[in-house]
Amino acid sequence: MDELAALTAFGALSQETRLRIVRRLVIAGPDGISAGAISEAVGASMSTLSFHLKELEHAGLVRSRRQSRSIIYSAALDALAGLAAFLMRDCCQGHPEVCAPAMQALTACSCPEQGSHD
Repeated sequence: MDELAALTAFGALSQETRLRIVRRLVIAGPDGISAGAISEAVGASMSTLSFHLKELEHAGLVRSRRQSRSIIYSAALDALAGLAAFLMRDCCQGHPEVCAPAMQALTACSCPEQGSHD
């Protein structure tokens, strides 16, 4: 990820509702969830949600796909990982002990086992 893409992503995440949306989509995993479920989870009206989802898609942090009559949204996990990697790229400067706690937090996953989510 380059600096311009990182700035766009951080700009999109610097709003409370959008941050909540992304965090909810990360929880949902690659299967994603419908706009209605996101709206309910983050407490936003559908019109507000639509605006925020558009901003997140423009930043490359959210993807959408049509499933029957619904639009399903999911977090662009590769873009989020790229954003974390962008932040950590030069952290150690030859001293890995400086970055060890952050790197452990990035690699520790509290994800449920495959197939065990709703």
